[in-house]
Amino acid sequence: MGKLIDEFRKGWQGAAPPSLGLSISFAIVCLLAATLVRWGLAQVRPDIYFTPYFPAVFFAAALGGFRIGVVTALIGGVLGVVLNFGDAFADRARFALLALYWAVCAITIWGVEHYRTMLAEQRRISKRLIEEEEYRKLLVEELQHRLKNKLSTVHAVLHQVLHDHPQVWARVDPRLRSLAATDDLISRIDKGGCDIRDLLISELGPYGHVRFTLNGERLFLPPKLAVTLSLMFHELATNAGKYGAFSSPRGLLQVSWTISDDRLTITWDETEGPSVDKVSEPGFGTKLLKSALSSFDGRTEIAYLKTGLHCIMQCRIPRSE
Repeated sequence: MGKLIDEFRKGWQGAAPPSLGLSISFAIVCLLAATLVRWGLAQVRPDIYFTPYFPAVFFAAALGGFRIGVVTALIGGVLGVVLNFGDAFADRARFALLALYWAVCAITIWGVEHYRTMLAEQRRISKRLIEEEEYRKLLVEELQHRLKNKLSTVHAVLHQVLHDHPQVWARVDPRLRSLAATDDLISRIDKGGCDIRDLLISELGPYGHVRFTLNGERLFLPPKLAVTLSLMFHELATNAGKYGAFSSPRGLLQVSWTISDDRLTITWDETEGPSVDKVSEPGFGTKLLKSALSSFDGRTEIAYLKTGLHCIMQCRIPRSE
């Protein structure tokens, strides 16, 4: 009995087609119920011949599909003509109603079949998206594993090369370790989010903790927003190391953030860096900074001041993901 109920449930939801026996049995039950209802209505209105069979056609087609629906409509029409629960007999008017009944049944069956087709296509697309998402996660995990291995290899090679230069190694080693910690943090972010301060320290740590200051209350970032901000912080930090504050011995960075309702504002302010005389055409990094927060109803403003780069990032903090 439980197996039969499960088969009926899957067939009704469109997850799997029911067996022919179940479809026919259900259609027969629908026709019997419709005939019983017609008999009850005939006690008040004997001229109701086909109306009770419309629901029977609908439910039979919804479970068994197009063919079962057509057969149910044909049998319902025959029962409406042959069975008489009063003194009236079949006449031209009843046959006209029969034609109208079959026309409405045809539209009903087409609508049900169209819905079933759309539902099946939706399930197929959902299944494909789930498979692609699982493949993407597997691919990302594999890439993260390979990146970690390559970083470990680079660390080992540099340690061998700089074995006789302990002062240089003392400057390189913490930066490599900080980069490895950032990669581990990003991999965890994608699953559970992280605190914005931990994210910034992970990105800015390789440049020295005395080179930057962080101002703001503790804020836990949801996974998607954390990943997006990690990419933006990495781009800004990389540019600061190449052209900005971190490329100058005296350069400093101050990052502050404030929260108003569900809006987050982050200010990236570089000082004592090289002056920017000419700004090149926007590259991939600039385009990333400009568009990354659009999905969070946010925007990014970048200004190249004489004191250094000044960037303001504003976005909405999702309540749940």
